[in-house]
Amino acid sequence: MNLKDDKILVTGGAGFLGKFVVEKLRGEGADEIFVPRSKDHDLSLLDNIEKLFSEFSPTLVIHLAAMVGGIGANMEHPGQFFYKNLMMGAQLMEVSRLKKVKKFVALGTICAYPKFAKIPFREEDLWNGYPEETNAPYGLAKKMMLVQSEAYRKEYGFNSIFLLPVNLYGPGDNFNPDSSHVIPAMIRKFYEAKINNQKEVVLWGDGSPTREFLYVGDCAEGIVLATKNFDRSEPVNLGSGEEISIKDLAQKISSKIGFDGNIVWDRSKPNGQPRRRLDTSKAEKYFGFKSKTDFDRGLDRTVDWYIDNHENVI
Repeated sequence: MNLKDDKILVTGGAGFLGKFVVEKLRGEGADEIFVPRSKDHDLSLLDNIEKLFSEFSPTLVIHLAAMVGGIGANMEHPGQFFYKNLMMGAQLMEVSRLKKVKKFVALGTICAYPKFAKIPFREEDLWNGYPEETNAPYGLAKKMMLVQSEAYRKEYGFNSIFLLPVNLYGPGDNFNPDSSHVIPAMIRKFYEAKINNQKEVVLWGDGSPTREFLYVGDCAEGIVLATKNFDRSEPVNLGSGEEISIKDLAQKISSKIGFDGNIVWDRSKPNGQPRRRLDTSKAEKYFGFKSKTDFDRGLDRTVDWYIDNHENVI
């Protein structure tokens, strides 16, 4: 696609990942980009979506908006995580089809994979089991966009793609302790413990699970590359292909922060999925995406951003 010629709707475009995607799109010469704000457009409501399309008439939709959060938020609000994400995706894609949008880019989630998927996670294994229980409602709601994408291509010839990003991190992440993911949550905890001279930091689980992380700028590049160059409905992973244990991650972040107290693991809290690492070969094969940002360098940028901006972070 020549993005210069398109009117691009980016849901979630004002969010953490969305800001990087919009910047990449502008770098490709895209001039007409509309970013709806949740306070003005509740995308779980069909009337709001139809109103949005009548106002902007997009030719390309990149759907990044989601109700997201860490393990605690998913456990506390499973119904909301399921309903909001399901309705946003299903209705946006249907209205996009009816309005003859040229392409719909759907962003799924690593949480859609089975709890005990083989390592590395391959797209072919996506249906070989039930997701990890604490975030299954969210993962399954997002996964329905894959079913819809494949069904709409088969029946209507609708051009939609489905990307599966791994856990993201980077400057401008969500550091709210009630809803943040593991890296920003740890950064905030260790920093606050340091400045308050606390002797210990308590973290959930036992530290044994592993996770893969992708720098937010790299993810944005992958999304734009797929938008331009990929036109199949089969799912494609976006990741770095590297794996680190939560315990090693905690040690790494505490060291970068300069916290020298004790790390205490609360084993009464859930660990989440045991391991996560993606097979990223299809993204490189289909649209030339390979992550570029070294994890330590990306983590340094994230820590530095939080230290510089923590007084303005919720």
